Amino acid sequence: MTDTQAHATGAVDPRTQTSARYTPATAIAVVVANMVGTGVFTSLGYQIIDIKSTFVLLMLWLVGGVAALCGALTYAELASRLPRSGGEYNFLSQLYHPSIGFVSGWVSLTVGFAAPTALAAMTFAAYLDSSVSHLVPINRMMAALVLVAVVTFVHGRSHKASGGLQNWFTVLKVLLIVGFVGLIATTVEAPQQVNLLPTDGDGTLLLSSAFAVSLIYVNYAYTGWNSATYITGEVDNPARTVPMVLIGGTAIVILLYLALNAAFLYAVPMTELEGRLEIGVVVAQATFGSTGALVMGGVLSLLLISTVSAMLMAGPRVLQVMGEDFRLFRLLAMRNKSGVPRAAVYTQGGLTILFIVTSTFESVLVFSGFILGLSSLATVLGIFVLRFRKGADRQAGSYRTWLFPLPPLLYSAIMIWTLSFIAFNRPQEAAIAGIIIALGFASYVATEKFSSTISESVAKQE
Repeated sequence: MTDTQAHATGAVDPRTQTSARYTPATAIAVVVANMVGTGVFTSLGYQIIDIKSTFVLLMLWLVGGVAALCGALTYAELASRLPRSGGEYNFLSQLYHPSIGFVSGWVSLTVGFAAPTALAAMTFAAYLDSSVSHLVPINRMMAALVLVAVVTFVHGRSHKASGGLQNWFTVLKVLLIVGFVGLIATTVEAPQQVNLLPTDGDGTLLLSSAFAVSLIYVNYAYTGWNSATYITGEVDNPARTVPMVLIGGTAIVILLYLALNAAFLYAVPMTELEGRLEIGVVVAQATFGSTGALVMGGVLSLLLISTVSAMLMAGPRVLQVMGEDFRLFRLLAMRNKSGVPRAAVYTQGGLTILFIVTSTFESVLVFSGFILGLSSLATVLGIFVLRFRKGADRQAGSYRTWLFPLPPLLYSAIMIWTLSFIAFNRPQEAAIAGIIIALGFASYVATEKFSSTISESVAKQE
């Protein structure tokens, strides 16, 4: 039996088990922190260019949230019935073939987590610089590197230290967002009308290409709803906990996004937001005066700490389970005395630092997002494979997708449309994604050959 066949039974792999665990609160913090980054603070200005209805603009974020929730409902069953860390790597390996899972892990190993983590760290540095540069000059690259180095070190220590860091900064993130919305609701002197019900022409806008295009960027802002599945093997009672975490965390973010965008539209006329990237800063400046932009810069920098932390917690678990399955990557599966895959955490941190130093990650984001979209689509469709193979009989403590098959079908339809749009409008990035996938399959073949050679050598020695 090869390394990659070792976990094909679907049982919880004993190699992923450890006495130290992440609490459900930490798992929810990972979901919320992975999802809430800069996207919600930057995309509204571009949506307003073609959509001038507050109802339709809010519907964008609701529809995007429903899509994410459909994905979470589907992943919840997969995580409950195939409980192991690694996210898509674990699911695709068991549902289809180890080579498919390997390609997903290959993307995570190369650019899937390191590139967006680097982007979040450098955005943190940019916001921090804009907030305090008038007092203390800041080297943006150094600030980003220090953040990644410190967070990587903490996550490599123990579950307690790692979970504590994630919990506190995620709670701070949520409190800052709630506080920001509350201040806007109580201090705006000339509020704008925000329609929560449709008006004339809104139906046409909902079915327009402008709505469809804007939904792509909203879907990107919701990316991260699946992050709890990366740490399944290190969460208490995963069959029950992970579904609750996925659904609960996604629901929290939907409410936060709707509240934030309603606050933006309530505080400032759409003409002042149209085409602007720094929506949060514009609204803060209009609401709180000349120092609003500086304050908002500091707030956004704090929000991004938990985002960087969540990515550096989730990503290494993919590397860890790959190390457990493939001899070539076995060093990544090494744990410290606290049960933390320190080698994988440090590897993820090192790759992130490399992207920051070389600044090559920006061109990677589109095609890596395309590949990750394909991965999530294949995973969601895998629920039908799982149901076909094992049926829908309820095992003890397991979860079944609510309103099945509607959630996976709805998510798949939205994702297929999004990927088709990218392939049609960004063929170069789609082609690069194809090359990366081909290289992943080639690496799988080479890795399996290497493992077989090592196994034969060991057998001869024995």
